Amino acid sequence: MQANHQKIVVLGTGGTIAGESESADEGLSYKAAQRGIGELLKSVGGTNSPWPEVLKACQFEAEQVAQLDSKDMDFETWTRLAKRCDHWLAQEDVAALVITHGTDTLEETAYFLSQVLSLSKPIVFTCAMRPANFKDADGPKNLRDALIVAATTKEPGIWLVAAGEIHHSQFVQKIHPTRLNAFDSGETGAAGRVQDEQVHWFETFNKPLPNLRLKVADLPLVKQWPWVEIVMNHVNANYQHIDALVNAGVQGLVIAGTGNGSVSSKMKESLVRAQVAHVQIRLSSRCNQGAVIPTSSHAFDASAALSPVKTRVALLLDILSRQHSL
Repeated sequence: MQANHQKIVVLGTGGTIAGESESADEGLSYKAAQRGIGELLKSVGGTNSPWPEVLKACQFEAEQVAQLDSKDMDFETWTRLAKRCDHWLAQEDVAALVITHGTDTLEETAYFLSQVLSLSKPIVFTCAMRPANFKDADGPKNLRDALIVAATTKEPGIWLVAAGEIHHSQFVQKIHPTRLNAFDSGETGAAGRVQDEQVHWFETFNKPLPNLRLKVADLPLVKQWPWVEIVMNHVNANYQHIDALVNAGVQGLVIAGTGNGSVSSKMKESLVRAQVAHVQIRLSSRCNQGAVIPTSSHAFDASAALSPVKTRVALLLDILSRQHSL
């Protein structure tokens, strides 16, 4: 795919990359989602940072899909973002999409889109750990790098570009609350890097196969989405909160188990009761690296090989898919 003379659409959703603090010296206390995507795009190039040749050959279109702190991301925004991505990907003159997003829930949004969009073109997420008016703001470089990846990559899929690294949506996780390189892909590792405005893909990275769980057109109204929660195993883990969730009408539970998905005896008993009550259950691990390896001792489905939050996204979509097929 040649990106030259083609369009890159930049979709804004808010986040720290669009945030502002009270002074240029304050990088951790700020209000997210204050600047529009058009303003962010203008900040990427200037007299001190002229466009690289690969970007000079591209056209850009900016669209503000949402303006929120990503801790407040919701199903309604997910649906709207998925529909706008689907619209732009269908345009012949659009080569790729770039999405700006807050860091807190970026991995969930990126994974969600990977499960509902038929991808023939790249979608590149980017973000920031410092607000836009901070003296050493990381947003402009991250956005610039994301545009370069979008303009040059031939790899369809959904990626994150931040702190000079390229991560795949299936593996990436936020692993640090404050440092600039806050993302990691665990044992799989990064897919590549951006250095001196050149994109380098790692030969050791094995891209996962695409998996479409539900088409964008089949996403129902937000009020029809299922209720799915995450519960964690820990010392003296009890059962009462699980029973309360089941009694309140929860439709799915994701277990963030200890180690290789282990669950306390009391919690297991309550989860078995939940399963009898037709609550869908998936097992994951609270460890930040490595997937649960299913064994004969596991009583619940541990086949997803995803983090707890991504397992929740997968279960949400699986329930929606079954509802759609009825």
